[in-house]
Amino acid sequence: MARAYDPLFITSDNSPIDVPSPSSSSMTLTKDELKRIAAYKAVDFVKSNMVLGLGTGSTAKHAVDRIGELLRQGKLENIVGIPTSKKTQEQALSLNIPLSDLDAHPVVDLSIDGADEVDPRLNLVKGRGGSLLREKMIEGASKKFVVIVDESKMVKHIDGSKMALPVEIVPFCWKFTAERLRRVMEGYGCEARIRLGEKGEAFVTDNGNYIVDMYLEKDMGDLNLRVVSDEILRLPGVVEHGMFLDMASTVIIAGELGVKIKNKHSSC
Repeated sequence: MARAYDPLFITSDNSPIDVPSPSSSSMTLTKDELKRIAAYKAVDFVKSNMVLGLGTGSTAKHAVDRIGELLRQGKLENIVGIPTSKKTQEQALSLNIPLSDLDAHPVVDLSIDGADEVDPRLNLVKGRGGSLLREKMIEGASKKFVVIVDESKMVKHIDGSKMALPVEIVPFCWKFTAERLRRVMEGYGCEARIRLGEKGEAFVTDNGNYIVDMYLEKDMGDLNLRVVSDEILRLPGVVEHGMFLDMASTVIIAGELGVKIKNKHSSC
């Protein structure tokens, strides 16, 4: 449960935070309102004339809304957005945010997005919403990648939540690929499941692919993450996985006590 509203927010710098007003009459901040404050803080990094990677998910949605608001108010100009999903594309178009793609803009100034897990080294798990491939392409092409999460997403190690580690695969002979994935991860007690959509059929990504969710019983260990990443990507039929290693520049964490900022190579 959120604390009573208090304009005290824990940050790593002294820059002001434009705090949206609490929606409840009791002046308390809900988790969604805390996410919105973190998203507003992330948008402080946005400057006019930037090419922006627009993230996908409940927290990133607030950031896209804020960018649209600042454009409408004339506080931002000449912004070009590159959406990480069809859903974000629709949202951005509704806000009149000019859009483009990586073909036209191979270098992205800044991306803002959420994450499913963040470890102490700022490695991420993403893709439980199904947009991992476009997210990794766009955020990997970014000069700066700002991640917004609530404090429940902070883990001691990758897969620390014991929830899914997503892998996007081609539909062709998906059972074969899923079994190969399970064998690669067998040493970690892996169970590989095809992700299902609302109608009980295989979930299809924006790219027309399937997702295999891998559930691990054992910790992969920090030193093994790169090895595991390479082993997964070497499998024919695998498109991409949801480990975003050494990609985040800054993580903004929303919690009951406010917002904390962690930067890469920072001890805070």
